[in-house]
Amino acid sequence: MGTQRDFTPVSTAIKICGISTPETLDAVIAARAEFVGFNFYPPSPRHVSLQDLSALAARAGSRVAKVGVFVDADDVLIGAAVEAGRLDAIQLHGEEPPARAAELKQRFGIPVWKVIPVATSADIARSADYRGAVDFMLFDAKTPKDAALPGGMGLRFDWTLLSGLDAGMPWGLAGGLTPANVADAIGRTGAPLVDTSSGVETAPGDKDPDAIAAFCSAVRKA
Repeated sequence: MGTQRDFTPVSTAIKICGISTPETLDAVIAARAEFVGFNFYPPSPRHVSLQDLSALAARAGSRVAKVGVFVDADDVLIGAAVEAGRLDAIQLHGEEPPARAAELKQRFGIPVWKVIPVATSADIARSADYRGAVDFMLFDAKTPKDAALPGGMGLRFDWTLLSGLDAGMPWGLAGGLTPANVADAIGRTGAPLVDTSSGVETAPGDKDPDAIAAFCSAVRKA
């Protein structure tokens, strides 16, 4: 099982999500990203098996914090992933209510992140429901109702919706972030953490080590 960690960054922290190969994991570590995300949603092209996760986690060691990404998953899957990957955090990307998030936090004893899908200011306001239930909120672009995936589609929302945000807890920005626009996103929102997946890919699920390096470099220079 993972261990409790301090998730408050000194500067803008970086999470590269949807990593599934040793080569791209190495690229994340070499680029000094603070967090790596492993996807456990089977329809996603970024999905990893528990066997692959175990090998990737062993390769990563303690050089990067490991976040498991789940979509309305049950305790059996989450528990197996936490153990196999020695996860440092659980990220909820489905319709999980605050009570479910709080239950998982207590059950597994590691930080819980909640993705807040954003299209309007009302979605930002909804994040207040999770205060006290989770350790971290990640604001991501809301996908269309008929979308096959809940995220990782390269969509972005109006960053000005985060102006003056008082989240009441650590938070981050996701949704359509790329090496070309992440500095602007940080400048407009002051995001303490930025998260990308499709923004460093050549095709869905195919991460580009050079793009990972460029993304992290752009964040450091922002």
